[in-house]
Order: sequence, then C-alpha cells, then structure tokens
Amino acid sequence: MSQTSLETPADLLRFQLRTAVTMEEDSLAALGELAAAAQSSEVKKLFRHHADETREQMENLSAVFRVLELPESTAPSPSTKGISKQAGSLLARSAAPLRDQVALSCALGNEHYEISAYESLIIAVEAMGHDEAMALLRENLDQETHTSEELRTRLQAMA
Repeated sequence: MSQTSLETPADLLRFQLRTAVTMEEDSLAALGELAAAAQSSEVKKLFRHHADETREQMENLSAVFRVLELPESTAPSPSTKGISKQAGSLLARSAAPLRDQVALSCALGNEHYEISAYESLIIAVEAMGHDEAMALLRENLDQETHTSEELRTRLQAMA
C-alpha cells in the first residue's frame, strides 16, 4: 500500500506504523551484524537477547495493525538504513579490542531512534483513543528504554 501524501493524523499514524515495521526489520538485521562483530560473549549475548525482543516487538506491531484495522505493510525507513551504514563503517575501521565498545555505541544510537519512533506512535494512538494499540506500543517502548539503559551501563563500564 503506497502513501504518496499525508493529509490527516490518521495518514501520519499509518505511515509511521509502516516505517516502524521496517525499522524493526532493519534493527533485527543490524543486531545479527553487531553480534558477529562483538568480541566478548557477554556483548554477543546482549545482542542475541535484544534480537529476541525485537521479534516480540514485530509481533506487537502486527497486533497494532490488527487492532487499528489497517492492512499490515511496510514503508521505507532511511534513518535506520543510515544508522546501520554508519555502524558498518565504524566497525570496519575499529581494531578488535575496540569492537565491543563500537558495537554498543552504535546500538545505543539505534535504540534512541527507536525510542523516539515509539513515543511518536504512542502520542498518536493515545490522541485517537486506541488504548489497546497504545498498550502494545508502550510494551515496545519499555523494552527499547530498558535496552538503552543496559547499553549505556555497559559502555560506561568500558570507558
């Protein structure tokens, strides 16, 4: 389903929801790459755990489409493509002992983008009175916020 113009809050919500699906697909792919680049088993485990959470978040997004009675589809997410490209570039130049720190730092940037995306979606569904959709999106936001805090804690330990 193509959306060439956004004219109403409902149009914007649908488009942002579609880009959120792509965002999570991109995140899942990036987590695999970050886990492969990581040196320590603890950091690899963190990325694998967040990949499992990302799959849950994708299921929640599918449920939001159903609750809102919208056909599930995707839309491009150039931001997450750029974040992944930046991560790949930084990892390619990083010495092996620095890769965990670089991978965690890149993942933190991605988490902040995802937090922002979910906050915008929550505001929109709340304004429209979609409590069930709001609860699903809050669940995703809570996971993203927790992951962000976990990444920050690990990075601070490495500094």
